[in-house]
Amino acid sequence: MNEAVDEAGWDVEPGDEIEPLVQAVGKLLKVCREAAGMRVAELGEVLGYGEDMIRKMERGARIPRPEYLDRADQVLNAQGHLRAFTKEMERARYPKRARELAQLEERAVEMSLYSTHHIHGLLQTPQYAGAMFENRLPALSPDVVERAIAARVARKSVFDRDPVPALSFVQEQVTLERPLGGKMVLRRQLEHLLEVGELRTVSLQVMPTDREEHAGMHGLIEVLRFSDGTGVGRSDGAFNGRPVSSPRELRVLELRYGMIRAQALSPRESLAFIEQALGRL
Repeated sequence: MNEAVDEAGWDVEPGDEIEPLVQAVGKLLKVCREAAGMRVAELGEVLGYGEDMIRKMERGARIPRPEYLDRADQVLNAQGHLRAFTKEMERARYPKRARELAQLEERAVEMSLYSTHHIHGLLQTPQYAGAMFENRLPALSPDVVERAIAARVARKSVFDRDPVPALSFVQEQVTLERPLGGKMVLRRQLEHLLEVGELRTVSLQVMPTDREEHAGMHGLIEVLRFSDGTGVGRSDGAFNGRPVSSPRELRVLELRYGMIRAQALSPRESLAFIEQALGRL
């Protein structure tokens, strides 16, 4: 099996809501191929993909990459019908939970995010994200790792929105010191934090390990607020870890988060702390 075959696309997760769309695109691929009078083997030879991979895409078991659709559109003279689905297939490759989270983040006008064991996903470099996913047990397949990294990177588009939401991050000190992926990966990650921390719409704080009082002992907290005044939040140590949206439940999470911010270093002190951590690497 050649390398190009592995790059053709991504497997569809069983039961994923995106599956019907992927199957429809697969049927369209087959219709366009047959209309062009090409056999699977002939198309595979032209595009550089294996027959088995093309058949999997045509039956909807494999998500075609946008670049595959673009090339197939040209070769099969599909007049843009295949290329029209490139954006949908780009989104489809992300895991279901990542798609749902990205949709919420796209609507949010305020985000309050406290991370305990690792750098928050919105702050991660691709290399750091890759190191995180590669440390998962049971081990994730290379295909799943690739999709997860791509989804995490795509979420960072929140920083490019206009207007950009107000973003507040609190990171535990240990997340700045644990060299996931090696010291060079951590070095680039800390450099990235310093860059993000200078943005006007971002508040980045560090919770020192030596604090004698700590309101975040129940684990991570995430609270997203929307323009209509509603919101959604989650914490490992509250409401059984499930997402909540009622005003009373959100108030509990926001109260804890507010206290965590008060106990953490100020944003200015935090950037100085990160610079010191960078200097020790």
